[in-house]
Amino acid sequence: MAGVWILAGLTLVIALVGGLLPVLGKWKENQKLLHKSTSIAAGVLLASALLVILPEGFSLAGDSNHLLIGGMVLSGFMMMLILEGSGIGHAIHEEHHDHEGEHGHAHVHHQTAPLLLVLGLSLHAAADGLAIGSAMASGNTAISTIITLAVILHKMPAAFSLGVFSTHQNDEKKNVIRDVALFSLATPLFIVLSFFMLQNITHETIGLLLLFAGGTFLYVSTVDTLPDIHNAETGKAAMLHVVLGAGLLALALLIADYSGVVELGH
Repeated sequence: MAGVWILAGLTLVIALVGGLLPVLGKWKENQKLLHKSTSIAAGVLLASALLVILPEGFSLAGDSNHLLIGGMVLSGFMMMLILEGSGIGHAIHEEHHDHEGEHGHAHVHHQTAPLLLVLGLSLHAAADGLAIGSAMASGNTAISTIITLAVILHKMPAAFSLGVFSTHQNDEKKNVIRDVALFSLATPLFIVLSFFMLQNITHETIGLLLLFAGGTFLYVSTVDTLPDIHNAETGKAAMLHVVLGAGLLALALLIADYSGVVELGH
């Protein structure tokens, strides 16, 4: 049980640090580093979804209806798609980069209320917490640790992007801190809630919830990098960074499995 609080606290600290860095000043101008870190993190997130979360979800779901199993993955993906298509999006940093390239400055005027965008990001952060909490509830500490690693690597650039966005939308630092705090609390809150609420739930149900979370991971890991991939100037570098992130996690999993540190098979 102590592990749940440790993982929750870790995700909280990482998100707060990443989100509040832009408040310090010049950090927000390093866009190349943000692009690179986002692409590498997307690769890690993609690999964790395909190599860890979805296989574990399929295994736990067992003999559940195949349409239901696939539907849970699709539901997670479609939830993120609908949120972003409705303007309650995740990809704040892509909008920021596009606007900066076209107009030479970084202030973005969104048609959607800034608070709704923050809530959209927080909903995705909640899905991260659901994935970690569900894995912890299944009793597989190794899998939950791997998922947490992927979430943390992705959360830093996501929180940083939110901090940049919020500093451009708010004149007062207290409002930036409010936005970052809301986003930062979502993942640890849902880690704890998921873990305790799923204690007496069947493994099949936990598996279905993991599949739903895996669908959100698939959406974010691909959409995070699509603007860069489709850009003639940044496409090759973004592709290499995604491959690097995915390759590093895959290699780490192979080494851990071979050495017996992590048992991925059932």
